Amino acid sequence: MLYAIMATDIENSLSLRQQARPAHLARLQQLRDEGRLIIAGPFPAVDNDDPSVAGFTGSLIVAEFADFSSAQRWADADPYVEAGVYANVIIKPFKQVF
Repeated sequence: MLYAIMATDIENSLSLRQQARPAHLARLQQLRDEGRLIIAGPFPAVDNDDPSVAGFTGSLIVAEFADFSSAQRWADADPYVEAGVYANVIIKPFKQVF
């Protein structure tokens, strides 16, 4: 089943994001290589593809997991979580229509 992982950043998270980004992207690449990643990306803090120093307010990942517990374990082990980038993470089952 697909799950949406929606995370909200702490304020001024940009430096923490930059430090943890390579490990975060490596995990996403693994999901992609396994054919399980549907979409992933950050929410810019301003209305611009390159928010520069404004940074980001959070992230969205939609990926396939065996069950909710598997999605939760994967999200809990995210390098952004370990680095303290996210203030909170919400996981919901997701039904792709289009």
